[in-house]
Amino acid sequence: MPMEAPRPGTHLPAGYAPQYPPAAFQGPSAQTGHPVALQTGYQDPQPAYPGPQLGYTVATAGSGGYNATQLPIQRSQAIILVNTQWMPAPPPLQNCPPGLEYLSQIDQILIHQQTELLEVLTGFETNNKFEIKNSLGQMVYLAVEDTDCCTRNCCEAARPFTLRILDNLGQEVMTLERPLRCSSCCFPCCLQEIEIQAPPGVPIGYVTQNWHPCLPKLTLQNEKKENVLKVVGPCVACTCCTDIDFEIRSLDEQSRIGKISKQWSGCVKEAFTDSDNFGIQFPLDLDVKMKAVTLGACFLLDYMFFEGCE
Repeated sequence: MPMEAPRPGTHLPAGYAPQYPPAAFQGPSAQTGHPVALQTGYQDPQPAYPGPQLGYTVATAGSGGYNATQLPIQRSQAIILVNTQWMPAPPPLQNCPPGLEYLSQIDQILIHQQTELLEVLTGFETNNKFEIKNSLGQMVYLAVEDTDCCTRNCCEAARPFTLRILDNLGQEVMTLERPLRCSSCCFPCCLQEIEIQAPPGVPIGYVTQNWHPCLPKLTLQNEKKENVLKVVGPCVACTCCTDIDFEIRSLDEQSRIGKISKQWSGCVKEAFTDSDNFGIQFPLDLDVKMKAVTLGACFLLDYMFFEGCE
């Protein structure tokens, strides 16, 4: 006599094969793609980010070709850097903000501002973008201005801005914040300044302008706003068709330890664009935070004297 199948909910005696509901052998669900029997208590993993967003995109060369990295800046315009060799990432250092390890291995920085065709043809001011390289031509950082259209075109060179410094992974390692100041140097309240943050939100230094009737003078400060170095330049209005050197000096201005150079780009480029090239030289053993502050001083000088000079 054949054995009678047990009723549902009863324990199986020895010799019976386990019974499964018919739904367990149905095909994949149209919603999740998993068998119905496996759906109980199961949830598809949620994405770690809310889908693709508009921003700047950098293509970097990797072992498998070029990798597109989405930068954390909400803009509709994209930057594609192809065939670009990046400086190898150094190991982390103690007492060094993450991302500034690159500065510990270099004593020279080259800064190239990218030319914007729209700006050249129409005069419509766009967000500035800079390539920051070492002396070997390897990319170290990418700097991207983040300001709105009205501020750029109404305030022009005197505009406040946020400049984001990004590494080869698209991570923001430094942030430069410049408040709104008018271009007149007749009053102390009009003196220029910029704050350097690394990582973003953590100030590591400041650059402030010192009053002088005709010469550009800046003071480099640490995170406690203590004066560390000076930057002294020539009368910019009297300089043409040559490089312009802003010397990095000690506090007493007697010892020269480096320089920030505005490099002459040729008559055509200087006349029709405001895309500038800069070079920075400093001691190799200079504190990485002060190297970052020196980089901030270079950008401040660019906006003070060379932005919008086409």
